[in-house]
Amino acid sequence: MTQVSGTHGSGTPVIEHGGGVWSIKVPIPDNPLGFTLVHLLDTDAGPVLIDTGWDDPASWDALTAGLAACGVAVTDVHGVVITHHHPDHHGLSEQVRAASGAWIALHDADTDVVRRTRSNPPDRWYAYLVDKLAAAGAPDAHLAPLVRARDHGHHRTLPGLAPALPDRGITPGELLALPGRRLRAIWTPGHTPGHVCLHLEEAHPAGLAGNGRLFSGDHLLPGITPHIGLYEDPDEGAVADLAAGTPLRPSGGDPLGDYLDSLERVGRLDPAEILPAHQGAFTDAPARVRALLAHHEERLTSLLALLAEPLTPWRIATRMEWNRPWDEIPYGSRNIAVSEAEAHVRRLVKLGRVEAVAGSDPVAFVAV
Repeated sequence: MTQVSGTHGSGTPVIEHGGGVWSIKVPIPDNPLGFTLVHLLDTDAGPVLIDTGWDDPASWDALTAGLAACGVAVTDVHGVVITHHHPDHHGLSEQVRAASGAWIALHDADTDVVRRTRSNPPDRWYAYLVDKLAAAGAPDAHLAPLVRARDHGHHRTLPGLAPALPDRGITPGELLALPGRRLRAIWTPGHTPGHVCLHLEEAHPAGLAGNGRLFSGDHLLPGITPHIGLYEDPDEGAVADLAAGTPLRPSGGDPLGDYLDSLERVGRLDPAEILPAHQGAFTDAPARVRALLAHHEERLTSLLALLAEPLTPWRIATRMEWNRPWDEIPYGSRNIAVSEAEAHVRRLVKLGRVEAVAGSDPVAFVAV
């Protein structure tokens, strides 16, 4: 691969991967990930973006400067394919569409999340979070800021509350309508319900052995384990289900099980090179898949040991091993950690290894 310099004095890092594929590093403000790798794919109908980056003026400037370094104006963009709805991937999609008239494609399951996000005002989401975290056993001190935001409208600016509605769906297993290219969508739920990887079914330009190239989004990353959480409809009774000790609804399902299954599918695909949305390109997808499967197996085993005594999802999260001690985890990240803890509990409930303690309030779970 070749790194070329940004134009107009921007110094925007752009990586040329060969065969009409580039990566543009689009910054994520105040985030340890640093940037999203937006991929540019040349097609016979014009350039197509895979993801767009965070909705922020500096991110927009980086994206447009990076496109210019590749010899492309944003007005030239023909289409936008989104791997998943998160704001560091889907945030600039509307701005790209407004500038170019490009279509936007997204899997239907993530389109449903986008519609729910757009249709519920911020105070509805705060109310849902309060109820959800209370049912999970969060202490009053943690709930207090959310309660104030719910009751008094003290809503800080939250990312992704008005994401772009797509023009097209993405059908798993089918080739996307990109003239001159063979890009096939692989449904890989887990990180989000509609996450897709995109398999470029063409020989690797550098002759690497393997089955084409894979744009892996957040599903398969070289040094990060993606978050596996819950995407529930706040109007579908998920909080009541958790309080009753039956955390398995179609809207939430078993996201960790979905992720593990789709990991194995990607491993069997054995692409020559993986082009993820963070960090950088890498090879040997089967080895990375094995490492991730082993990580989650170890985590489930550790969780079973914790659940020798009854614990609420909040207490589970405080005792799980994270990348830093619980006391050092920021407030918002604690909410994400509780969601991930519950996703692991759901997996063990489905496997028949854990059950809710009858009559517990807030609900607690114990190994069986």
